[in-house]
Amino acid sequence: MVALPGGDFLMGAEDPEGFPADGEGPVRTVRVAPFLVDACAVSNDAYAAFVADTGYVTDAERLGWSYVFAGFLPAERARDAPRPPGTPWWCAVAGAAWHEPAGPGSGLDGLGRHPVVHVSWYDAAAYATWAGKRLPTEAEWEYAARGGLVQARYPWGDELDMDGEYRCNIWRGTFPTRNTAADGYPGTAPVDAFAPNGYGLHNMSGNVWEWCADRWTAGHAPGTGHEAARVVRGGSHLCHASYCNRYRVAARTANTPDSSTGHTGFRCVRDAG
Repeated sequence: MVALPGGDFLMGAEDPEGFPADGEGPVRTVRVAPFLVDACAVSNDAYAAFVADTGYVTDAERLGWSYVFAGFLPAERARDAPRPPGTPWWCAVAGAAWHEPAGPGSGLDGLGRHPVVHVSWYDAAAYATWAGKRLPTEAEWEYAARGGLVQARYPWGDELDMDGEYRCNIWRGTFPTRNTAADGYPGTAPVDAFAPNGYGLHNMSGNVWEWCADRWTAGHAPGTGHEAARVVRGGSHLCHASYCNRYRVAARTANTPDSSTGHTGFRCVRDAG
């Protein structure tokens, strides 16, 4: 874990590329106490240790299915899977879970250092408790993601591919039909695949969405969080400027706490001292 000093920072953005309805703004001064944060998202290997020690059963396993991106599935499985209206690239795959991310028989061979996915908010919180940690508040997450920069669009600055170098794992090409994988990864990348930000934290943009502790609200008034949704931050390997330009530091969205997908994971924090 990396120790961060905390203090005041400018949270949020009023970015012309942003989504005002998501509550990205207004820019406001927020104070966070000192805390420690995982340098990387929780990996499959780490989650496997938790399951081996506790026998924990994830929501996806209990419910019997999870959402998988259609392009990662065999044609027959993709053809037969139910798809939600409006997002036909997602398939509800029976048997998909953290240890079989593309459904029965897929396995984790070669993915030990990739972020665990198909974990709900409840699953992430259970791991955090076992590890003696907790999920970050949304303010802690953004403070950490900014890496000491003030109001930069990304954890490394304002340019997506700074100096022609890929800094994150996102969709490259035409979403959702063609991913060139120019950044090296058609799906998830190892948790430390790209250079860290100024605080030494990897993949705060792209790769997988990360659960935060907070209930969702677009208004930021105290006590207005929505009971049925929790915040996720950071974007994922499926984000593209044409559809989900939410790999910017201030970008945010939410999901219900029992939901799981193949592009959502988490990292943990701990109080200082």
